[in-house]
Amino acid sequence: MMRRLLLVVALLFAWVGPAYADDISASARGVVRIVTIAVVDDEVVGFGHGSGFAVGPNRVVTNAHVVELASRYPDNVVIGVVPSEGDKSYQGKVIKIDQARDLALIEFTGVRLPPLTLFGGKISDGDSLIALGYPGNVDVATARSAADFITPQSPVRSQGGFSGFRKLGSVSVLVHNASIARGNSGGPLLDRCGRVLGVNSAITHNDEGDSTFAFAIADSELLAFLAEAKQPVSTVDVPCTSVEEQMAQERDADEKARLEADELTRANAAKAAAEREDAVADARSRAASSRENFMAGAALMLVLGALTVGGGGLLLSRDRKREAIWVAAGGGVLMLAAVVMFLSRPSFNEASVLAVPKASATGAAPAVAQGKLVCTLVPGRSRVIVTATDKVDLDVGADGCINGRTQYAEAEGGSHWQRILVPDQEANVSVLDFDPATGTYTNTRYLLSSDQMKQARALRKGVPLKECSSDQAKRAELATQQASIRTALPPVYNEKLVYRCTAAGPEETASATPAAAAK
Repeated sequence: MMRRLLLVVALLFAWVGPAYADDISASARGVVRIVTIAVVDDEVVGFGHGSGFAVGPNRVVTNAHVVELASRYPDNVVIGVVPSEGDKSYQGKVIKIDQARDLALIEFTGVRLPPLTLFGGKISDGDSLIALGYPGNVDVATARSAADFITPQSPVRSQGGFSGFRKLGSVSVLVHNASIARGNSGGPLLDRCGRVLGVNSAITHNDEGDSTFAFAIADSELLAFLAEAKQPVSTVDVPCTSVEEQMAQERDADEKARLEADELTRANAAKAAAEREDAVADARSRAASSRENFMAGAALMLVLGALTVGGGGLLLSRDRKREAIWVAAGGGVLMLAAVVMFLSRPSFNEASVLAVPKASATGAAPAVAQGKLVCTLVPGRSRVIVTATDKVDLDVGADGCINGRTQYAEAEGGSHWQRILVPDQEANVSVLDFDPATGTYTNTRYLLSSDQMKQARALRKGVPLKECSSDQAKRAELATQQASIRTALPPVYNEKLVYRCTAAGPEETASATPAAAAK
């Protein structure tokens, strides 16, 4: 146990990464340099390079003109795919090329890259855009040898604005003013959330001091090309919201919820005070009525007792002494009872009055979401940049067993169920959280570098509890181990998907998407 703890501490101190999870840096991990080397009789006779980006773990898109020679002379031209991370490059081959659209699809093996997501929404004039790639003028200035061109390194980013749509021949292109150069060809043009808007392909000439503009092949052309290649690609159309804007919205929502809670508290207090006043008035009325009844009863018994004693005296005057004694004694008992009833008349104590709350829908205890649920995304509370927003199917057990196979641990003081997923293949970490009281399911995702993922996976090895367990001690240990992973994550997330969960009907359960299993 002590050895495992020391390992966790060492890994926490070894965790080195950016101060926050940057969307553009996350997309840059799927950007590659494309190198072409022409060989004749074992002698290098030509060399070229451009950029590309992953649309699948082992497939990248680039411009057709970047790999044109390789498509024409496959036996004499070698294509190199150089990732932005790692320590080696890989050989690729052209599997689809479209000269008209100036697009090509390259396949390679040996490493899995994080695919980029395309943005299918609307772009407005002046929107901020970012180009990623490997401009040749930067390479020429910094390269010390030919080996530098096949050594993994991060792409260069430049920022500009969207200037409109145009046609180059029959191809739709985006016009923008982000700085690119020869070598950026085939690299992605991104929005500020890191989604692909187009494929950089050309620049204008700047004769006589003209401003330089760039052209990127539009996503519509790229989607058509990939469809023809039968290459699936992830697309989202949710507008880009910065993390800062999203967190500000969360703070506003929390403040609104606090104000609403305060208002509800005041309303409940006023309602309770009114109910107490009604209860006091009702108790006072009932007490007064009861006192009057006691006093009337006492007066009646007193009169009856007096009459009875008088009757005893009348019997005594008629020499009926024995009967007179019994009648007089009865009258005395009635008079004594009248005194006792008068003295025991009820008093009114306001402090002893308790208001009985009136039944209402808002007064009912909140139901705990459990069992088979279908969870639907709440767009206003979510930041979506790369993940599809399908419904999520959950089967929540009372002890934090989700979908009958994944154990979640207690969190937020025991009121939430939480699990941190660190996958073996994908370059992201997900913090899954379920709040049974509100039926809220949250997937907070961090898109990390390869080094960060290695460290996260090393921390994950210390989490032995995979399957569901009713052992509370094991769940407590799981919560402690997950806390070490969470501490190592960047302080700011990339994505936050918030879902509202409701009881699932038979049809909904069949069509919903299962939640991810723990890894």
